Amino acid sequence: MTESPPPSPTGVRSRPWRLAALVALGAAAPLVLALFGQAPLAAAAATAAVVAVIGGTLLFVGRPEPSPRPPPPVEIPVERPWTPPFAAMLDRLADPILLIQGGEREDLSGRRFLFANAAARALLRIQRQEGPLTTAIRTPEVLDAVDEALYGGAPSEAAYEVRGMQDRSWRARAAPLASEPGGPDLALLVLRDETEVRRAERTRADFLANASHELRTPLASLTGFIETLRGHAREDPEARDRFLGIMQAQAERMRRLIDDLMSLSRIELAEHIPPSGNVDMAAAVIDVLDALGPLAKERGVTLRPTLPPLGAAIAAADRDQILQVIQNLAENAVKYTPTGGEVIVEVLADLSPANATARVSELAAHFSILTPDHATGRRYVAVRVRDFGPGIARNHLPRLTERFYRVEGQKARERPGTGLGLAIVKHIVNRHRGGLIVESAEGAGALFSAYVPRAEVSEEAPEQAVR
Repeated sequence: MTESPPPSPTGVRSRPWRLAALVALGAAAPLVLALFGQAPLAAAAATAAVVAVIGGTLLFVGRPEPSPRPPPPVEIPVERPWTPPFAAMLDRLADPILLIQGGEREDLSGRRFLFANAAARALLRIQRQEGPLTTAIRTPEVLDAVDEALYGGAPSEAAYEVRGMQDRSWRARAAPLASEPGGPDLALLVLRDETEVRRAERTRADFLANASHELRTPLASLTGFIETLRGHAREDPEARDRFLGIMQAQAERMRRLIDDLMSLSRIELAEHIPPSGNVDMAAAVIDVLDALGPLAKERGVTLRPTLPPLGAAIAAADRDQILQVIQNLAENAVKYTPTGGEVIVEVLADLSPANATARVSELAAHFSILTPDHATGRRYVAVRVRDFGPGIARNHLPRLTERFYRVEGQKARERPGTGLGLAIVKHIVNRHRGGLIVESAEGAGALFSAYVPRAEVSEEAPEQAVR
């Protein structure tokens, strides 16, 4: 292989072969002319040859040769975090989905999630692109289903519940994924929210159990009176009128019971869905007290409201359900207040969590039936109903919101309730992410406080958010 000439001091290579060719050409020209008898021309050619050699030397010896262009830089691929196929599509699915890689079966820390879609990141509070599976899921049933898919090669599923203010029911389905030979074990985990299905099943079962139990007594009473009227009381006008009055009261009780059971069932079905409307709590109290006015007057009870200006106590709430809460609390207070007594209904706006849960009366017992998860900066609107009836002993307070629970020795006058009013109140307040507190003392009455989150309402148009 021919070696390239060495570089010149200027950093380029000269070309000596070009100079040698020029010198040979210049020397040969005069000789040729002299041989053919052209002496004058030979002398001129010799002079031109000398000039050419000098010029060529200057031209070629010092002329730099451009260096060859450097080759284009080779792009070295940069290693980027691996993104599963269809990640953008999976991010838009409503069900939480995770791609899981298995390590050694005996090493629990070797199981990692490689991808979690947006729903999974929100549900499991995942802050990183990948990580140990146990940092996202700790439920043993779900981890067992994942192991079955990773190492057993078969689909598996598990049902589990997440306890809290609003219980949630989930079903986890894990399926194995094909990987390259010798590659890691992979599985796809899909979580499905079955809260509504489970609630519907429980609500249907509870409704049938409660209805069959509570309707048995009035139905037996109606059947007995019908048999009596068809028998020896058929010709007794006085007995017939008395029995028909009792039958009407029992039929009315059955109607109220069925209405309350249906209402409670509807509330429980939607308990995990927060309300989207806004309600002026003061306006709601006015509407309820107007409706209760005839009952209070009939029983000689005074209703005394203490309300802020309209538009000052706007709650994030469902209006119909808030009316039901106020109605149940105020109606219970009227029923248990003796003739000549009074019922105080108070609305408070913009309470901090500490103020919403604080003791507000001199009554001995203070019990929080329902306490929400207080979000940072959250403010509350509260309605408080105080009666001066027989009061409730401390040991009964935790059970007041149980279905059909009644305090021994206490009965509402003339119109007994269904035993579902406070249960309805509790479930409505729970749906609103609020709280329920009772304060009471035997012989001194009771005070019920229900508080729900305050709404963020613009000052320009409060009327639109009121009703």
